[in-house]
Amino acid sequence: MTNREREILNLIEKNPMITQKQIAEIIGITRSSVAVHITNLIKKGYILGRGYIVRKDSYITVIGGVNIDIQGFPYNKLIYKDSNPGNIKVSLGGVGRNIGENLVRLGIPTKLISVIGKDIYGTKIIDESKLINLDLLDSLILEGESTSTYMSILDENGDMALSISYMDIFDRMTVEFIKNKDHAIENSMLSIIDTNIPKDVIEYLVTTYKSKEFFLDTVSTTKAKKVKELIGHFHTIKPNRIEAEILSGIQIQKKDDLKRVTEYFLKKGVKRVFISLGEKGVFYDDGIDSGHIRGPNIEVVNATGAGDAFMAALAYAHINQLDIEESAKMGIASSLLALSHENTINPSMSIENIKLYMKEVEPC
Repeated sequence: MTNREREILNLIEKNPMITQKQIAEIIGITRSSVAVHITNLIKKGYILGRGYIVRKDSYITVIGGVNIDIQGFPYNKLIYKDSNPGNIKVSLGGVGRNIGENLVRLGIPTKLISVIGKDIYGTKIIDESKLINLDLLDSLILEGESTSTYMSILDENGDMALSISYMDIFDRMTVEFIKNKDHAIENSMLSIIDTNIPKDVIEYLVTTYKSKEFFLDTVSTTKAKKVKELIGHFHTIKPNRIEAEILSGIQIQKKDDLKRVTEYFLKKGVKRVFISLGEKGVFYDDGIDSGHIRGPNIEVVNATGAGDAFMAALAYAHINQLDIEESAKMGIASSLLALSHENTINPSMSIENIKLYMKEVEPC
């Protein structure tokens, strides 16, 4: 959005019935110039059609990865360097896409900005997204490119034993591309970034839109390194223990170390920190309240999507102004829902079902 467009939009927000002539007189330009600027504001999504109906914050934007997941589930104990009888599933995946679908299932309109190949997998992703109302209109669709693919083998406990990710297509997301998505970022309630996208794009987003709130999904220990110097720009972060150590430079060996690490992030500028400790729960801190909670032991069917569900729940909790303890409980409850189903996204993901699990979350 240009400075002039912002000036005009401010006038319209204050008085939706203002005329183009009145705007022109107030800011000292011609009426025809005002008309051009208003047309641009409509094209960019800041104004919805005729009558100057201004678009209000009503959705979350996710900027991150989309891919096809190919998962192998052994029937028995996984034997390395051997052929294991089992089941193979092909499903939609990607951290950004998974967070987006969870948000939609929680009733939050969501825009997803990613890069998708114009191939059979990309077509499936686009078609399925339309069915669940996940908005991909701002994503980059590339002819002749292969959609990101993630292949994993789970062990007999439902945990990932190993994986191979082919995600080169995300390098095609550039700063120039993301500059054209100003309308999506500016109008969103908050934005969630996952570290599958290039570092320079992440840096541009968090340093350009300083008035907007960004949540960070670190994705993996390797990719978390991209944001080490940018960590203070994020409102909420959810690293696991190893990622937190990498980002802070502080080893976590006992409970007191968790507090030292969260204080490090808070001093950097982060507002809310959630450190995932796997089956040992989560440690949370916002500088006012901190604590360590965990959920009940359950049978893990598929651990792949637990972190994505947790992040979606944190975003839901934040826009509904829940305190940090309730947010952490909601995050754990949503991850338990994810863990209990063979699909990466539990089709039963809902606020009602999350609340059922929240009753079983307890302090450590």
